[in-house]
Amino acid sequence: MLAMLGLDAEAEALYRILLMDPPSSASALGDRLGWPEEAVRRSLDRLRELALVRPSYEEPGRVRAVVPEVGLELLLRRQQAELAAQQQRVEASRAAAAQLMAEFADTRSTTTPAGLERLVGIDEVRDRLASLACGARSDVMTFVKGRQSVGAIEAARRLDEHLVDRGVRCRTVHLHSARNCPRTREYLTWLAGQGVQVRTVATLPTHMVMFDRTRAVIPVKSDDTAAGGVVLSGEGTLAMLGALFETVWDGARPWGGVSRHDAHGLTDSESTVVKLLAAGGTDEAIAKRLGVSHRTARRIATSLMERLGARSRFEAGVRAAKRGWV
Repeated sequence: MLAMLGLDAEAEALYRILLMDPPSSASALGDRLGWPEEAVRRSLDRLRELALVRPSYEEPGRVRAVVPEVGLELLLRRQQAELAAQQQRVEASRAAAAQLMAEFADTRSTTTPAGLERLVGIDEVRDRLASLACGARSDVMTFVKGRQSVGAIEAARRLDEHLVDRGVRCRTVHLHSARNCPRTREYLTWLAGQGVQVRTVATLPTHMVMFDRTRAVIPVKSDDTAAGGVVLSGEGTLAMLGALFETVWDGARPWGGVSRHDAHGLTDSESTVVKLLAAGGTDEAIAKRLGVSHRTARRIATSLMERLGARSRFEAGVRAAKRGWV
């Protein structure tokens, strides 16, 4: 009961005995408690440190317990003083941390008047994402275009745990192709289990992480997130990106949901490939848009050409237009 005041269970038991039956010698106390005399002396030393016992005035060599009204009040005052000192140390540390953060911000890439902060390299990107995640209070929205490396997933998982623990609403949209990658599938299943809302779509315009609709991080190169990124803070830009996210989100398939088909019997991915075929898209272009391998892109395109009865991609585009697929 008194552990918060610095008494362990043995010292507290001994103090209670001394309060009820003063004064006592170490050997007598040991007999009564069934403790070795050394254990009694250890607990007595602790009680002396806390000023909860004093020598007996009438029987030299024995001790008496200091009454709780005096002894415990002194301990409470001492604890209050320690807490006040700790609070002062915390405030001093907070001030020092604020100073360091301000100095670090001065050395980092500056934000331009247009609301752009340039981040060079994957280390700067991940550090900034961690910083923004720490400050997020209400809402985080994410586009993940393409497959993630093991390192990227682990970094994201740490941020996800931090956000979920603080009750931040998190929504993320991945490509349908993520369902075919065991590593990503395991991660997204874990995310959904943490309460994160997960959906997938056939294609995404870019990678993006938006925090509280006040900051958004996007890559400087859509196909190379390791090259660096930019932090956007312009009100108009964020409003546009927020509207884009909501539009994509509304049309996305919830994680765990079955594949949907349109009126022509096409899945989202197949519909995208038909449009790319009609525009003369190559296997490489299809693979890049869907976030799949060239082999998978070729397989989907070949299957659609067979369904259309086309012998070339150009003919497939013409036949798809005639059927109203495009």
